[in-house]
Amino acid sequence: VQLQASGGGSVQAGGSLRLSCAASGLTFSSWRMAWYRQAPGKEREFVASIRASSNSTAYADSVKDRFTISRDNAKNTVSLQMNGLKPEDTALYYCAGLYDRSPRYWGQGTLVTVSS
Repeated sequence: VQLQASGGGSVQAGGSLRLSCAASGLTFSSWRMAWYRQAPGKEREFVASIRASSNSTAYADSVKDRFTISRDNAKNTVSLQMNGLKPEDTALYYCAGLYDRSPRYWGQGTLVTVSS
């Protein structure tokens, strides 16, 4: 299984970025997918998730109403649209395939840096 994340970069506070994760080696449409992040010196934390086929989503309180997770089962991709970015959103962002709501597979991180 490979999860290839992309789209990270540097942006000023208030800006936007869109992360994408391309999946291979799994039946993507059957997997709940998620984004996590890890800021320097902190533990990895949940950001958002999306169910396999219903598109039902969940968000951490810290990103609710600013971030939107979506998926394209035809292209085996999951995306994270991030608007209204804040310096505290600075982190390595990871996509993950969830099994029983826990991460089973991880992608490599993509770095998001938000300057004030």
